[in-house]
Amino acid sequence: MTYVVIPWWRVGLAAALVLLSGALSAALRLGMGRQLLIASARTAVQLVLVGMVLQWVFARGHWLAVVGVLVPMTIIAGVSAVQRSPRRFPGDLAIAVGSVWATGWIVSAFGVIAVVSPRPWYSAQYLVPITGLILGNSLTGIALGLDRMTSELVGTRAQVEALLAMGATRWEAARGPLRRAIRAGMTPTVNSMLAAGIVSLPGTLTGQLLSGIAPVEAAKYQIVIMFLIAAGTAFGTCAVVLLGFRRLFDEEHRFLHRRIYNRKTGPKPG
Repeated sequence: MTYVVIPWWRVGLAAALVLLSGALSAALRLGMGRQLLIASARTAVQLVLVGMVLQWVFARGHWLAVVGVLVPMTIIAGVSAVQRSPRRFPGDLAIAVGSVWATGWIVSAFGVIAVVSPRPWYSAQYLVPITGLILGNSLTGIALGLDRMTSELVGTRAQVEALLAMGATRWEAARGPLRRAIRAGMTPTVNSMLAAGIVSLPGTLTGQLLSGIAPVEAAKYQIVIMFLIAAGTAFGTCAVVLLGFRRLFDEEHRFLHRRIYNRKTGPKPG
């Protein structure tokens, strides 16, 4: 089996469908035509640039080139996770970037070195896409975990402070909101695993099938990727929620609720 090379003019045929979608939005006055066109243009430009960069990295084959791609990917993932939440607290950016970095790179290294085992182990063909998939899904879990944690703590502040006043430790008082935050971060990944192969064909499986890989081999790669994504999301969500918990509760078991602020209004004075 082999893959079919798509010429650019055929890519333009696919773009024509987006134009039709924009026309439909205009006809129904949905107000999304401009957003759709901008999103499509950004997608095309970003993916072409990424393709050019990866082509250079693949040709170089040096580990420094691979690291040079993974570092900005990781930082952008951490920053994006924080920006998705309407609430902030001091230190959340460092916590998000650190959680994405540690869990994403550790899980990716394990998957590439122990499971896939390419030669050399830092082969860009394997390390970059696998790490990118783990970072992208960890980003979603971390963003959901942060958002749910701050909203839960704000919404249950009276209950949390009542428990602390009655002698509960900070963990006992915040345990419920923290668990719900971690569960919220992990739910999308679990749902995608439940639907894989039945409701939809995941991206890695689809991509390898289109490239001519044998279906069973493509399925094995997809299984490995989904297991790595699940682990990265679980570890990353737990890390960011527990580190955030330590920023919002001090060692004297006080809830530092004033540290949580709305990103639009800024930190509270005092």
